[in-house]
Amino acid sequence: MSYFAAAAVRAADGWLATEVSLADAADVEDVADRLRDVDPSADVSLLFVESDDSYLVILRLDGGEDLRVFGSDVAFAEESRIGALLLGDVGQPAIEIDAVLAPPVEDSTVDTEPDAAPAVVADADPAGDADLLVDLGVPANRLLQLCAHEGMLPSDITAEVCQAIGCGDEVEELREA
Repeated sequence: MSYFAAAAVRAADGWLATEVSLADAADVEDVADRLRDVDPSADVSLLFVESDDSYLVILRLDGGEDLRVFGSDVAFAEESRIGALLLGDVGQPAIEIDAVLAPPVEDSTVDTEPDAAPAVVADADPAGDADLLVDLGVPANRLLQLCAHEGMLPSDITAEVCQAIGCGDEVEELREA
């Protein structure tokens, strides 16, 4: 499986993005060490790992500590060594994806069009901490919706999340390099 791993770290002077190699990583702590090495003094460090236009994993460190992990689909852990390495010990998110994707309760005072709802992938099975970006402006339900939206590639999700948190240009420049 091919992958793209982009670290986005926020320090006092703004966001920095760099590519990170996971080729010989031994375990998720080894990956976390590589993320710490990007900028050991960063207050927030994120790693976006996209694999084969199918899977996305986001890792987060605050002040170099307390590793948090979210994956778009647990199937990634079953299909690749990197997926197993990143998601092997991760549980289900606190918010069930079905609850996020359930149609809203109809309000007879609001005129809605049935086509307004985004198409969703029923078989998305996210794992981990869907709340890991809440304080950066991406609530858990939004992250889960992005992962379940039909036609969204991991790179699309990464781009949207990075734009929302303020490092979109840095990660896009890295992708284009």
